[in-house]
Amino acid sequence: MVRILTVSSSATATGESPGNVLVSGSYGGEYNAFHAAKWGIRGVVLNDAGIGFGGAGIKGLPYLDRIGLAGATADARTCHIADGEHMLEHGIISHVNEAARRLGCAVGQSVRDCAERMTKGPVVAEPPPEISGGKRFLLSGAPEPRVIALDAAPMLTPEDAGAIAITGSHAALFRGRPDNVIGPQLFAVFFNDAGVGLDGAGIARLPTLDERGMIAGTVSADSAPIGDARAAYEQGVLSHLNETARRHGGVVGEPLRAFVARLRGGGPT
Repeated sequence: MVRILTVSSSATATGESPGNVLVSGSYGGEYNAFHAAKWGIRGVVLNDAGIGFGGAGIKGLPYLDRIGLAGATADARTCHIADGEHMLEHGIISHVNEAARRLGCAVGQSVRDCAERMTKGPVVAEPPPEISGGKRFLLSGAPEPRVIALDAAPMLTPEDAGAIAITGSHAALFRGRPDNVIGPQLFAVFFNDAGVGLDGAGIARLPTLDERGMIAGTVSADSAPIGDARAAYEQGVLSHLNETARRHGGVVGEPLRAFVARLRGGGPT
């Protein structure tokens, strides 16, 4: 029997995925489409993350068409990003690719209806094309704090403690619950707001980092493509800040790069 499986992100999909349909809380870029498609599934529904700059939140859909795998995105305004269960129960489809359209998937359907239609599709065992995402860079070294860029927040390591981390990830909590994605004690960390979405799910992590005294904020998804940390640093505009960031002089509407420069120049302003 073909099943519809829910995961908080494509990277947390498991060995029970092959032959089934995934509803993944991940944003719908190529990086997450790749991590879903490598399992040999029948289809996947991702989150459109507000679509954002350059259509980054839905770029995975034409990518999946390259191997004939059905793909769709849920409107972030209708369900919680990073929570596949919530997407399945509440989400409305915002975009579908050609492979999904051939199975009867359409914009405006419920995520559940779309996923049910995907269960009728073929298993696509062809390996997905290689991708260029998932990179990390050192943007600035001495003087401390150093500035690092990571396309995905789970790439953080204990050695990153004390750094300013620019991530391409959204600022949602997986399944809306506390997690350990931000393991090291960073000086500051920044994310993409993923269009903010229903109930502010795309920025829900920010206040949890106040509890650790960590400066945290997001750049607008319309100012920089989600999943691209270097672009977030170079062109991102701050959209939301936690209280710790505000105490250190962060201002919504200013370039992230400008705030980072001030943080490296001293303490609270």
